Amino acid sequence: MNPIVPAMMACCVPLLFSTPANAGEEQFLGSLKGEYAGKGEVRLRTNKAPIGVSCRFTSATTGSSLSLKGRCRGLVVVSRAVGVDLKISGGTYRGSYIGAGSGPASLSGRRKGDTLNLAIGWAKAVNGDRRANLSLAKAGKNGLTLTTTDRDPASGKMVTTSRITLQRQ
Repeated sequence: MNPIVPAMMACCVPLLFSTPANAGEEQFLGSLKGEYAGKGEVRLRTNKAPIGVSCRFTSATTGSSLSLKGRCRGLVVVSRAVGVDLKISGGTYRGSYIGAGSGPASLSGRRKGDTLNLAIGWAKAVNGDRRANLSLAKAGKNGLTLTTTDRDPASGKMVTTSRITLQRQ
């Protein structure tokens, strides 16, 4: 066998299998990079009234990861750090979330179109259990909407516990 053939196979075969699948994710993640600011509402518990918040975030990306870090402020004295760190492998996004005050939470999910749909696993019980959902949705070219939903323990219904609409700065 020609010695060039194995070298070409070692070099090129991985590209044949990895580039197309990752190219879409790399482009999607790259489109999220930037500085964002916006407003929204947050419920500290499913049975509490929402609090208006203003937020600022910085989004950094690589071809296979997203790091979204920021701070939301509500009322006069409430300020909370919020962060999402994700990596994609095999079409599944996995990572961590901070912001609920229960400690770092695990994230796992997939992208559908321009939205990352992620299951949250809280570090301790929040609203009666350790599960919730987070979606990060592109809104046009320069917008991003972060939405968390959780099940209300009293009614059993899903409640939007936060919705923050951001624009690239």
